[in-house]
Amino acid sequence: MGDSIMSYNGSAIVVMVGKNCVGIASDRRFGVRQQTVATDFQKIYKMHDKLFVGLSGLATDAQTMYEKLKLRLNLYKLREERDIKPSSFSHLIASMLYERRFGPYFVEPLIAGLEGPENKPYICGTDLIGAPVFTNAFWSPELAQNLVRHVRDFVASGFGARGFVEVMAQCLLSAVDRDCLSGWGAVVNIITPD
Repeated sequence: MGDSIMSYNGSAIVVMVGKNCVGIASDRRFGVRQQTVATDFQKIYKMHDKLFVGLSGLATDAQTMYEKLKLRLNLYKLREERDIKPSSFSHLIASMLYERRFGPYFVEPLIAGLEGPENKPYICGTDLIGAPVFTNAFWSPELAQNLVRHVRDFVASGFGARGFVEVMAQCLLSAVDRDCLSGWGAVVNIITPD
């Protein structure tokens, strides 16, 4: 892990696309390096019924980022009188992070949602200066070594919503079992058109 500020509090977040659904999962541990402080820390936030964001990185910056996102989303909803689309939300996050590129928030957001009336699965990840990346599976950088082989095997299978919960949980738990800076339970959220 090293002494990276991004792994100071430890985190494990996974976002995957299933068949007509999208899922986001995280561990529950909050720690300071190798010391566990709490086992009920929230890393995934519901923005609305079809949009979730996971914030990995420094816990204080993640909480600040969430509060700022809540404010911006409330202003958007007042002005537009509708919920924000996941693609627009990812651009909002990217611009917020890029505004602070010289003194960044040490968070790497992972966005999961269903887009438009056809409920097309949408996931996006950004780095700490807001550069977006689009693919069919993401994980927080702290898990890269332990998770990549598990996720790639399951993403190709295209599970439906029922089997997808188990797949995401097992991928996350098998990765955090090999990492002392994450773990202590997991939360899995599946977003379906229903």
